[in-house]
Amino acid sequence: MSMSLSLSLPYISTSFLFPPTFQYTHGYSKIFAFWHHRGRERLRPASMVKGPHGFFRVSSCSSFRGERGAAEFESGAEEEEEESNSDEEEVEVEVEVETEENWNFGSCLLPDRWDVLGLGQAMVDFSGMVDDEFLNKLGLEKGTRKVVNHEERGRVLRAMDGCSYKAAAGGSLSNSLVALARLGSRPIGGPALNVAMAGSVGSDPLGGFYRTKLCRANVQFLSVPIKDGTTGTVIVLTTPDAHRTMLSYQGMPSTVNYDPSLASIVSKTNILVVEGYLFEFPDTIKTITKACEEARRCGALVAVTASDVSCIERHYDDFWEIIGNHADIVFANSDEARALCHFASKESPISATRYLSHFVPLISVTDGPRGSYIGVKGEAVYIPPSPCVPVDTCGAGDAYASGMLYGILRGVSDLKGMGTLASRVAATVVGQQGTRLRVQDAVELAESFAFHYDSSTIRSDVSSDHISSL
Repeated sequence: MSMSLSLSLPYISTSFLFPPTFQYTHGYSKIFAFWHHRGRERLRPASMVKGPHGFFRVSSCSSFRGERGAAEFESGAEEEEEESNSDEEEVEVEVEVETEENWNFGSCLLPDRWDVLGLGQAMVDFSGMVDDEFLNKLGLEKGTRKVVNHEERGRVLRAMDGCSYKAAAGGSLSNSLVALARLGSRPIGGPALNVAMAGSVGSDPLGGFYRTKLCRANVQFLSVPIKDGTTGTVIVLTTPDAHRTMLSYQGMPSTVNYDPSLASIVSKTNILVVEGYLFEFPDTIKTITKACEEARRCGALVAVTASDVSCIERHYDDFWEIIGNHADIVFANSDEARALCHFASKESPISATRYLSHFVPLISVTDGPRGSYIGVKGEAVYIPPSPCVPVDTCGAGDAYASGMLYGILRGVSDLKGMGTLASRVAATVVGQQGTRLRVQDAVELAESFAFHYDSSTIRSDVSSDHISSL
């Protein structure tokens, strides 16, 4: 596949405040050495069996006691994953899921090693359609994201009583991990992928619901529930004009502790993905640092998601401490990339991509319907957008990241091809209602990918020189 790139570096005004300068010590070759190693490695996929609690349908507006920050559930009918079109489920009846006493890794036989471990927030999403009058009555500004306490969360959910809304095991990172697990669910172009997540989840019913839903999607949640903890939630209110207003309740406590169990999991991981929202919690920075250090010590790649512009602005130094010293891959959208560079909004995403690629081996920057960029060593590969009829743009960036990770794990050295796959995954999610890549769509994408990138184009001897020559 031929492509042409401009080798000239972008003009960067001295009026901008630059990120702190870091000496990049672990080299561009690491990410490609990983590809070489991964090409020869055959991981044993995890066997999956149905657990004692089955699969669950979540339940009713009125069952959510917002003032206490808890929900009541009772067990629902089982159904097979392949028969469901969405992980979001209508809230209609009360159901009950496992609590801390009967929680275990339960229904899943764990593999010896993980292809990807995500470290992030465990959040249950409540999504509903409302009108402008509803937002005005509650004093909510349309199109914004706001962190709320449990009293505010309860007030909004009580106002939604009688409305039809959906619950899902949500969060940006879990969207990416589920899509990746579904893309890699079958040995197409390589062994089936083993995907896991660690983070803070409460011992409350919402925590049980979250773990069950992830396990059902072949993503194992490996952290033990926090006793008497409250699982975080995000209320997503969508108006008829497609604007989304998000209310995030972080949960109590929200910190992720670096204990021997987490250290052991990280040491058996090929790629560690750190969710940017974790930077919101000061005590979690120490955990992120230790996890990245352990991952690097064991030869794993470290990826960081930028997550949110306001989060970057509030924790700018912490982001750069991790990105500059530990990250091999960074996922961001154009606004987040500019925020990391301290660039003005008039600066192009290609300039931000090129600039960031001097600090991190691989940069992925999405720019909505205009396409995306992959940056390596001061160069940027433009990836055209995949055609689709937009239905719901929420989760597009998460899906794109899953496509990039899938390409890396399959050992593909062609950045243009990898970016094209990621763009197609994102377009598939944008063309549906809901943030999760559906099972059948994932299988078709993986089969198409394997067909176009057979063993003759999947390199096992990738080098930084080869990538920069693109």
